[in-house]
Amino acid sequence: MQLGKIIGTIWATRKYEAVTGYKMQFVQPINSEGKNIGEPIIALDTVGAGPGEIIYFVTASEAVIPLDVDMAPVDASIVGIVDSINIES
Repeated sequence: MQLGKIIGTIWATRKYEAVTGYKMQFVQPINSEGKNIGEPIIALDTVGAGPGEIIYFVTASEAVIPLDVDMAPVDASIVGIVDSINIES
């Protein structure tokens, strides 16, 4: 799992049938200090996250597991919303 921040939503009038009903979100991967790492990605939202929220997401073949289908063309899925991050020094 990786941390990210929702930076936008994608609206699509047509989608692959297996992902109908799921929002697509622009996610900026971040580190534990909230600093951007890498380029933004598109992830399927399975938890109802919104713009500005810190989330955690999965990628690769694990991205299909939270969906209610056996197979879908999904590279990343949002699987949780972060309430807080505490780092011990």
